[in-house]
Amino acid sequence: MTTTNEALRQWVDETAALTKPDRIHWCDGSDAEYAGLVRLMLERGDLLPLNAETYPGCHLHRSDPTDVARVEHLTFVCTPDREEAGPNNNWMAPADAHRRMDGLFAGCMRGRTLYVIPYCMGPIDSPYARCGVEITDSPYVVANMKLMTRMGRAALQRIEREGRFVRGLHSTGDLNPERRFIMHFPHELLIQSVGSGYGGNALLGKKCHALRIASWQARQEGWLAEHMLILELESPAGEKHYLAAAFPSACGKTNLAMLIPPVTMPGWKVRTLGDDIAWLHFDADGVLRAINPESGYFGVVPGTNARTNRNAFDMIRRDTIFTNVAVNAENEPWWEDKDAQQPVIDWRGQPYSPGKGPAAHPNSRFTVAARQNPSYSPLADDPAGVPISAIIFGGRRRELAPLVYQARDWRHGVLIGASVASETTAAATGEVGVTRRDPMAMKPFCGYHFGDYWGHWLAMGGRSTRLPQIFHVNWFRQDRNGRFLWPGFGDNLRVLRWIVDRCAGRVGANETPIGFLPHARDLDLQGLTVEPAVLDSLLAVDAASWRQEMQSIGDYFAGFGERVPAGLSEEHRRVLTALG
Repeated sequence: MTTTNEALRQWVDETAALTKPDRIHWCDGSDAEYAGLVRLMLERGDLLPLNAETYPGCHLHRSDPTDVARVEHLTFVCTPDREEAGPNNNWMAPADAHRRMDGLFAGCMRGRTLYVIPYCMGPIDSPYARCGVEITDSPYVVANMKLMTRMGRAALQRIEREGRFVRGLHSTGDLNPERRFIMHFPHELLIQSVGSGYGGNALLGKKCHALRIASWQARQEGWLAEHMLILELESPAGEKHYLAAAFPSACGKTNLAMLIPPVTMPGWKVRTLGDDIAWLHFDADGVLRAINPESGYFGVVPGTNARTNRNAFDMIRRDTIFTNVAVNAENEPWWEDKDAQQPVIDWRGQPYSPGKGPAAHPNSRFTVAARQNPSYSPLADDPAGVPISAIIFGGRRRELAPLVYQARDWRHGVLIGASVASETTAAATGEVGVTRRDPMAMKPFCGYHFGDYWGHWLAMGGRSTRLPQIFHVNWFRQDRNGRFLWPGFGDNLRVLRWIVDRCAGRVGANETPIGFLPHARDLDLQGLTVEPAVLDSLLAVDAASWRQEMQSIGDYFAGFGERVPAGLSEEHRRVLTALG
């Protein structure tokens, strides 16, 4: 397999001349190719077989102990003007970045195969999809891209029809952390990554393309590339709404995407279109439609069990690649909070000892095709995408943010999204309650200056009169003893029901300076015991605390200088004034 696209063929030839591989393989995306890659990795020891009876088609990969997570401090946006990248990104001049990367790529594929991976982010026939080509020397990356994207012949054919694609060059190099970099060149639609085999650094279609480069493309082309789940909510009467939601890490994003309705809400259905990334475009009628550019999940596995996320727990019992999990005595994958069994081998491949830390790495992962999700929506493959009724932002706040509130309008919603924050947990940092701002949950992923990004969001609001409503949720309010006031998980559907009722104009709301909150009577609490005082606390707005919060937000915005859009600053002042 080769290509009729001269630019692609020339780039592959130039890359081969630089990296010196023993051979070149053009990936066709077939099941036979995937099976061959698995056999190769089993022979090399890059994959280990798991229990074929209880976990058929599942394998374990152990990465180098120094290569287990995204390396944000080694991730750069390379633009001619440093201000374009903004204070939210590490920056390097393109010429310096190319010089450094060329030196690291020189001869790095000797003794290896250079794989050419044509892929499509989004349904192959969707006008909203975008294509890319990743070159890599890692069969592990090829196998994961097979599960995560629509890769192979069909993607190459679209590239040949359109003549455009994002280029991604990756090599595991020597896995030396001192020689590990991820560079993004937005003006060139180019990504380069060396020195890592970890998914977020090596699967270049995911965060690198679908968020950092795509966010740049989206601003140029008039759409949004966002760190958002997409779900379908169907009422017992058959009414369907589609919601997109952004949450920082540790805020229940995947659990919400795969929510299972509580038994006390019969007839409600939730289907998953995406758990991580959404691309949002206006159609010809001004309706904001969303596609999930991915076709698989690369999820954090610790904490996943039948109680927290039954759908995810069931879908990873076959045809899954596990990375850096532990193994039990039955040669099954094991991770913290999975079940009552005990691990015998830890994620490093050593006998497990309870006193030496977690058995599975806290960032251990599963890679699986989306179609295995029991709640998978076939509309994830619809080229037209789905019409979004509501955009939801969320964070982890113990006291401040109510359970749910609605923005007054689009501009207020952009302020809410730009102000997203979460409080750290002891497990993450050793300090409890430190507030970290993560605008639109895009802090590590926006490919340009946040001020310009917020301006783009505001500009999108002027392009349609049929905009989605914007909301904020917080499942994590606590009492003085640290007990959660809201049960969360499946019962979050009760909040989603209020959201869609607001979108449909079926219920009123209590207007406050921070937005519209539910009247207690309009929340569906049937079958749920919530004391009136607890409900009052969940829906409370403390003006003094919110004044402090808005002042803190103003200080945060000031760090982005003159590029903060006037509309955002005006909206911030409006809310602060309303708080008195």
